[in-house]
Amino acid sequence: MLFETSILSRPGGREVNEDSANWRAVAPQAGIWVLADGLGGHGGGEVASQRAVETLLAVDPAAEPAWIADRLQAAHERILTGQNETFELRHMHTTAVLLAAVGGQAAWGHCGDSRLYFFRDGRLAEQTIDHSYVQTKVDAGVLQPREIRFHEDRNRLLGSLGMSGTVRVTVRPEPLALQPGDAFLLASDGFWELVLETEMEVELAKAPTAEGWMAGMHARLMSRAEGEYDNYTAVAVWVHAGELAQ
Repeated sequence: MLFETSILSRPGGREVNEDSANWRAVAPQAGIWVLADGLGGHGGGEVASQRAVETLLAVDPAAEPAWIADRLQAAHERILTGQNETFELRHMHTTAVLLAAVGGQAAWGHCGDSRLYFFRDGRLAEQTIDHSYVQTKVDAGVLQPREIRFHEDRNRLLGSLGMSGTVRVTVRPEPLALQPGDAFLLASDGFWELVLETEMEVELAKAPTAEGWMAGMHARLMSRAEGEYDNYTAVAVWVHAGELAQ
């Protein structure tokens, strides 16, 4: 498989961008894509997201749920250790979403409310479920999924790397067999709250490249962004027949 990647990350209406994202090709038909949204203030969020991304990219991937869980645990432990370095970093933590592809299969997992969307045949086929207070209201039938965006309690997370206690992660239970034409979008909440899932599909259908898909979604985001809006980051991954571009 050949993987075409586009990354967008901006501070939005804030002075500092606490989001981080990156990817790397490991070998033919193998790659890792990661995104993290840091929290903690006083520089801690930025440090947390950067360290999470570094840790998640540090080991060659396996398209296996156990590998995804182990990497998220390793990132969690690094954030916890870093909290003891300085007073400013004592509250740092971060969301994270991780995608790995090896030998025609993909696996993914996340912690917090940064999301992964998977598209097949141009339609949204799967998406991660937030670890958040508002999501529990959706699960209980009190709210509709569309009401998560801009809910007054939307930023109350129930899971993040660096939170005290056992880290809460969700990993897709089985690897996915990839097909040419598949597409993935990793997105921080600052991105997905301003771009609807139906709009992701519309822009995907229109775009000739992963970069074009990202540009179309970015234009929609900017048409709604105003005031001190959040940092926003996204990683678009398109799957083609062939070998991974180095």
